[in-house]
Amino acid sequence: MSFFKKLKDKFVNNEETEQVSDKYKDGLTKTRSSFSSKINDLVAKYRKVDEDFFEDLEEILISADVGVSTVMDLIDELKLEVKRQNIKETTQVKEVISEKLVEIYYGDDDEAVEELNLQKDQLSVILFVGVNGVGKTTTIGKLAYKLKEEGKKVVLAAGDTFRAGAIEQLEVWGERAGVDVIKHSAGSDPAAVIFDGIKAAQSRKADVLLCDTAGRLQNKVNLMNELTKVKRVIEKEIPGAPHEVLLVLDATTGQNAMSQAKTFSAATDVSGIVLTKLDGTAKGGIVLAIRNELEIPVKFVGLGEKITDLQSFDAQAFVFGLFADMLEDDDQPAK
Repeated sequence: MSFFKKLKDKFVNNEETEQVSDKYKDGLTKTRSSFSSKINDLVAKYRKVDEDFFEDLEEILISADVGVSTVMDLIDELKLEVKRQNIKETTQVKEVISEKLVEIYYGDDDEAVEELNLQKDQLSVILFVGVNGVGKTTTIGKLAYKLKEEGKKVVLAAGDTFRAGAIEQLEVWGERAGVDVIKHSAGSDPAAVIFDGIKAAQSRKADVLLCDTAGRLQNKVNLMNELTKVKRVIEKEIPGAPHEVLLVLDATTGQNAMSQAKTFSAATDVSGIVLTKLDGTAKGGIVLAIRNELEIPVKFVGLGEKITDLQSFDAQAFVFGLFADMLEDDDQPAK
């Protein structure tokens, strides 16, 4: 079965995946309109697959923020596959590109979707980190809603005690999601808030505690020290916790998000990425760069502003979102 046929069977006119496919299709409109149109122009420009074709393709991928290192790997893989399949016409390369994008993300297991590391018999603690302005507090609220809809009892801890309005913002999201928020006054010790959050979540027999943290202090060293302290408090109260450290990044910042990922990973052992505002950028390729270059899985993506617009990341759905117009057009009967 061809890869495009596989994507069509999974996402086009399929009631089971309709909601997911619609989210990715709508959320990746900006990236798709830019990426797909450039790929189509490239295919129309060249009749045969040659070195000039690959050089232009390289530029398109880099402009989509796939990342230079990842693009080099992808181009090498494409060249090998084109040779292996004896592909001569450029129209045939689209499908190979889409398949290799998924392979870059998943490796050999193209059916994998990264799940949260939730505990069965004890409180699961998820620590959120990231700079101010990336949508961290909003993401916590959306994930709280998502988990509650899945039947989990969720508590939030307002550990960002430094940013003006952060506690109130988390309270608003707590009300929207219908979950409790544990807080102290502004300027309090974040580690003390998280400690109280753990005790409250345990006493209320919650399944999951979502912990907000500061995104900025006087300098980067102070911020990282504070995060390390918070993590130490969690580990002391619940051995093996936090069970996830999710770094929230703003997709619209492109390569700046990569440098943030490197900084936070060094301080907090980041286990997963939440990429927000993917619907607001034409450079959605940053998803692949993060996975390939940092070897950190993207666990969730923000595909809109509604409380239901936080989606578990699925590389096949992502690639469908990039090529949706082409796949759906191909599915229409000829006139």
